[in-house]
Amino acid sequence: MKIVVLDGYGVNPGDVSWKEIEQLGELKVYDRTAPENVIERIGNAEAILLNKVKITEDIVSACPALKYIGVLATGYNVIDIEACKKHGITVTNIPAYSTNSVAQHVFALILNFSNLVSEHSASVHNGDWIKNPDFCYWLKPLTELSGKTLGIFGFGNIGRQTAKIAHAFNMNVIVHTHNNKPADEEKTVSTEELFSTSDYITLHAPLTKETENLINAKTLSLMKKTAVLINTARGGLVNEQELRNALDNRMIAGYAADVLVNEPMAEDCPLYKAPSCIITPHIAWAPKETRERLLGIAAENLRSFIEGKKINTVS
Repeated sequence: MKIVVLDGYGVNPGDVSWKEIEQLGELKVYDRTAPENVIERIGNAEAILLNKVKITEDIVSACPALKYIGVLATGYNVIDIEACKKHGITVTNIPAYSTNSVAQHVFALILNFSNLVSEHSASVHNGDWIKNPDFCYWLKPLTELSGKTLGIFGFGNIGRQTAKIAHAFNMNVIVHTHNNKPADEEKTVSTEELFSTSDYITLHAPLTKETENLINAKTLSLMKKTAVLINTARGGLVNEQELRNALDNRMIAGYAADVLVNEPMAEDCPLYKAPSCIITPHIAWAPKETRERLLGIAAENLRSFIEGKKINTVS
């Protein structure tokens, strides 16, 4: 089997191995592929793996040998699923591989607001402690997480893992789930209650017509001025301009995100250089152990397809 990876660099810049996938066929890995080169690079390959490369009706029509598309992520919105069904192409994804790493990243962002580690380290390296007459100082008030309320919007695998970590910090946890379904032992609340009572809000919902622009002027107005919003889910959950207005006017205490509406960030992104705003470049899923797990699942998906036992299929 001829296998082509169209944009391998994001998953594997060289620190993990393609070995498990190499064992399944003749493998060619491209770090990145421009849209105009996709058809040529697929060529007569029977299987392709990709992360962000878009696969359209025109592409699958031009590649009759193609039988399998493995998305190296959980989301598969880059694939024209109907076109794949029409042409008999199996599409798989990688579910639940990054649960621990994303939940961990949520608290890295939360703790950056509560403990101001990066700000104080920068201050120390700027010489401020050397000049200070006291044995300690703080630039802004620090806060304990114990007793604070964490609101979790969306309660799938990552939301549940985030709740476990929150309980270890002795936080109160409330959740809003799809259709208000009960969320285990957690208190389930309305959107309005979650936004108005939480000290920290973390988003873990998929991007749908119902959740697009969930964070807007109205929901932001419900939040406490001392509250912090965290988004490691999807950039489109947030109306970035209305959020920027809220940050500029100190309507909330801060925003931290690992995702944006457009990635990579554009120069005209409303959140570029926004006050009280922490942005990481979509790395919550990226610890080495997590990427090794992802490639292991990707190999198993393809191996199962070859053996006629399809798993993790979306088409």
